[in-house]
Amino acid sequence: MSEIKISIIMGVYNCSKTLREAIDSILAQTYTNWEFIICDDGSTDETLAIAKEYAEEDPVRFLV
Repeated sequence: MSEIKISIIMGVYNCSKTLREAIDSILAQTYTNWEFIICDDGSTDETLAIAKEYAEEDPVRFLV
């Protein structure tokens, strides 16, 4: 039986100081069959740019 695909949804707003740590925590998990949906709510800092960096590195699993 194949593993179930998990969707992780994260709402973000002006969290550029902690976003990398949060995303890296997901990446460090042992379960690998997931997609990560990041919804930015109009951030005015570098939050959206950081999220897009991860999406560029892994466009199959990240949706921003």
